[in-house]
Amino acid sequence: MKSSLIQRIDIWPVDIPVTDPFVVATGARVTAQNIFMRVTLQDGTQGFGEAAPFPEVGDEDRDSCLTAARELASGLIGQSAADYEALADRLTEQAPSSPAARCGLETAVLDAYCRTQSIPLWELWGKTGVRERETDITIPICDLEKTLALSRGWYARGFRLFKMKVGTDVEEDIRRLQAVHEALPGIGFIGDGNQGFSREDCIRFAGGVKQFGGRLVLLEQPVIRDDLEGLQAIRHLTGIPVAADESVRSLQDARRVVAMQAADYINIKIMKTGVIEARRIAAFTRSAGLRLMVGGMLETRIAMGCSFSLVLGLGDFNVLDLDTPLLLSTDPVIGGYRYHGPRLQPWHEPGLSLQVSVPADCTTVH
Repeated sequence: MKSSLIQRIDIWPVDIPVTDPFVVATGARVTAQNIFMRVTLQDGTQGFGEAAPFPEVGDEDRDSCLTAARELASGLIGQSAADYEALADRLTEQAPSSPAARCGLETAVLDAYCRTQSIPLWELWGKTGVRERETDITIPICDLEKTLALSRGWYARGFRLFKMKVGTDVEEDIRRLQAVHEALPGIGFIGDGNQGFSREDCIRFAGGVKQFGGRLVLLEQPVIRDDLEGLQAIRHLTGIPVAADESVRSLQDARRVVAMQAADYINIKIMKTGVIEARRIAAFTRSAGLRLMVGGMLETRIAMGCSFSLVLGLGDFNVLDLDTPLLLSTDPVIGGYRYHGPRLQPWHEPGLSLQVSVPADCTTVH
C-alpha cells in the first residue's frame, strides 16, 4: 500500500493578469495575486492546491496568506493525507482567519490523497452529479459601452446567464442591465451586489429590472454580511430569490441564515471556508431545504476544479458561478477539467488530474 505521509510542501506566489479590470462594489483587481502549493507524499505522489485571497471580499491579502500558509504547512509534515478531514479541522483551529491559505493546503492534500487511491477528487464526495454542467459569466462594474461589448462577446461564445456586478449606482446598474437585455435575446441575470446596496436601493434595483422586463433569477449578497434582516426583507419584498455569499463563512453562519429565513440559496465558496467546511455547509444547506450555488474568487482551474469536484460528487447545485479562469489572461494549468463555451467538462483521472510548473525559488517546507 502506498504511503500517504506528507513529506514536503512547496509554496509560491503567482501573478496572473485579468483580461478586464475585475470591479465589484467593494473594490477592484487587475491581477489575480494567488498562491500555488504542491504537497509531496512519502511515496512521491504529488497534489496541487491554490489560495486566492481577495481582500475586498474575504479580508485576506496575499502577504498574510503566504505567511499563514508557510506556518500551517510545517504542522502538516509527517501527517497522513488520509486524515484530510482531521487535518482540515486542525488548520481551522490554528488559523481561523486565514481560510484561503487553509483552502490551498487542503486542496493539495486532497489531490495527493486521491491520486494515491487512483480516484478523481469528486469520487471522494460521491458520484451524484458527474456530467457536463453550465456556468454563468461575470460582467464587472464598468461603463455602458464596455458592459455591452463584454456581454456580446460572451453571448457569442454561448453564455446565457450573466452575473452582473452591481451595487455602486442603482440607476446606472439598471441602465446597464437594460442595455444588455435589449441587445441579447434569451438571457437571464444574477445581480451580485457584493454588499454594496442598501436595502432600499436593492429593492429599487429589482423593481427597475422588472420594469423593463429583464429576467432577474437571483440577487446575490446585496447588503452587508451581518444584515440578515435586510436579506430577509429583500426576499419577501422583491419576490426574487436571494443568495447569501459573504454572509456565510462557516457552518455556524449558514445556520444563522437558515434560522432567519434570510436566503433561498447559499453560495458555497471553498476560499471562504476551506474545502471540508464547504462540504459540510453544502450538506446542511440541502438538509435545510435551501438551494445551492457554487462560486469562487479570482481562481485558476486548480481551486475551481476543487469546487467543481463538489458539484460532480454531491450533485444538487442549482447555479454554477465557476467562470473565473475564463477571465484570466493566461491559463497556467495543464490538464484538469476543461471549458467548452459555458460548459464545464468533467475529468475521470485521479485527483484533480492537473499539473503546474514549480519555480526553483519557491518556499519549501519539509
